[in-house]
Amino acid sequence: MNAIVLQERCEVEIPEYATSLAGFRRWATSDDFPRTGRIDFICGRIEVDMTADRINSHTLVFMELATEIARLVRERNLGQVLGSDTLVVSVPADLSCEPDMSVVLWESLRSGRVRYLPAPKAVAADDVLEVEGGPDLVVEIISPSSQQKDTRRLPPAYFAAGVRELWLVDARGHEISFLIHRGGAAAFEVVPADSDGFRKSDVLDSSFRLKRSPGPVPNTWVYRLEHREGARP
Repeated sequence: MNAIVLQERCEVEIPEYATSLAGFRRWATSDDFPRTGRIDFICGRIEVDMTADRINSHTLVFMELATEIARLVRERNLGQVLGSDTLVVSVPADLSCEPDMSVVLWESLRSGRVRYLPAPKAVAADDVLEVEGGPDLVVEIISPSSQQKDTRRLPPAYFAAGVRELWLVDARGHEISFLIHRGGAAAFEVVPADSDGFRKSDVLDSSFRLKRSPGPVPNTWVYRLEHREGARP
């Protein structure tokens, strides 16, 4: 049975037809879909989160990861980095969601493993709206309202969709949790850190660690995504 999960104090009118994946996609690609917040369809559940992102534990983390990952992808001409408003869909995984960040490699688009689907009433071939299939890399930054979704419900859905690599970041506590997962035989598996705390990304062919230091003003943080090219195991 389909379930609709709403966060407290949000006002979102969900049409009756949106309780299937096909119906949700129809709604998500229409002019009636909310332009704020995040609304995901995960294995029959519609999950609505209208809470604002925390600056220190989400927004700044996102900006650092997006800046550095985009730089590496561009310099190596690997593919494209997609932001948090991008619809990722997979029929086998019964999934339509908007990850915090995705990376799609050129080779995945060339092979057809991942496709960009046209927007409704598109007038040109490049007027695309959805990513169909599993992006090569997906990043989720955990917030208070998304912890259960990000750590329990989304990982198996991303695995079923064919996502090759899932990065999960939790910067809410005294220590940062920065985990890279790669696809195993039946589920994602955490990539072990080396002696310096770097974890290997097969998609980006580099090892990474996320560091944080206090900013020059009280109650601020400065993040740095460090990487080593090529790779240590």
